Order: sequence, then structure tokens, then C-alpha cells
Amino acid sequence: MQLLEHLPLIGGMDDSPRGRVLRAAAYLFHEQGYARTTVRELAQIVGIQSGSLFHHFKTKDDILCAVMEEAIIYNLAQMKLAIEVGQTAAERLKGLIRAELESINGNTSNAMAVLVYEWNAISRAQQEPLLAMRQEYETLWLNVLEDLKQQGHVHHDTFIWRRLISGATFGTALWYKPNGRISLEELTEITLAMALGQ
Repeated sequence: MQLLEHLPLIGGMDDSPRGRVLRAAAYLFHEQGYARTTVRELAQIVGIQSGSLFHHFKTKDDILCAVMEEAIIYNLAQMKLAIEVGQTAAERLKGLIRAELESINGNTSNAMAVLVYEWNAISRAQQEPLLAMRQEYETLWLNVLEDLKQQGHVHHDTFIWRRLISGATFGTALWYKPNGRISLEELTEITLAMALGQ
């Protein structure tokens, strides 16, 4: 219970009973892996009986899928906001980079890590709706990069360029420290400069 109070409230991982289960699951699935996490451990962190978990979810698999889904929904909303507030294509790209870095290193870091590392723990049927949302997420990026290419700021295939940016941003999970020598804003500026070849 005490641990749960320190986990961030974001999107559908709020302080509702369902949200508390998802926050605890994102943390445990990231820290010790989905396969090694028991329903009993999950219930213990939430502060409920094991059977009570299934008032909200049918199976442990459903909990995993919900963690992944909430991560995508929340971060897709942040991406759309970045597009809306950006006045130019370069500003929109900066907003996308900042939002992605935040998703990987900020409040949704546990859920995003679960999405990446536990992807093969869910069935193809469970993956399909998540892939549809993921495609919407990627289309936002590709549209902005295509605008920049038309303006002469990007000189390479936009799909490949997106893969390279994605590799750079997701790689920060391995080394970036929020309280380290560089802020997330500074990291955003560096990544933007790299993306625009500056």
C-alpha cells in the first residue's frame, strides 16, 4: 500500500480501484517481469484480496493488456496535444520528441517499459487493437517529418528517420537520470537538433 502512494497518477492509472491495480501492475511487471509477478503480490500492493482483482479484470493477461493500452492512450493524447500547440513543423517535432522522452522517462515509464518488454506475453488477438493505436501514434510522427521534408529540413526517408529518432528516444531509458546533469528539456533540444541535422 505504501509503495502505491508513490506511484504517479496518470490517465486511466488514477486513484480509482481499477487505476490502483494498473499502477501496481505497471510497477511490478516492469520491476520483476510479468511472468514472475503473482496475482497475490499484485493484490498485496493494492491492499486487497487476490480475488478482488477479478472484479475489474477477468485474467492476469487482461491486466497486462490494460497497462499497455493505458500507456498508449495517455501518450497518444500527449502527442496530439504537441501537434495542436506547435505553430510550425519544427515546433511540432520538438513537441513530439519532448512528449516521447517524457513517456519513456517520466510518469509512464513503468507502463512504457512493460509495453516494450512484455509485448510477446500477449496473444496476436490482444496485440491487434494496440497496434491500431500504435499506428495512429506513428502516423502523427510521419506526417510532421513529411512536412519538414517538404520544407527542406529533412533529407532522408521519413520512415527510416522516424526509426532513428525512436531508437534515440527509447534508448534514453537505459542511461537518462531525471536528476542527472541534463534536463529533459535540454535532451529534447539535442534530439531535435540531431533530427534536423543541425
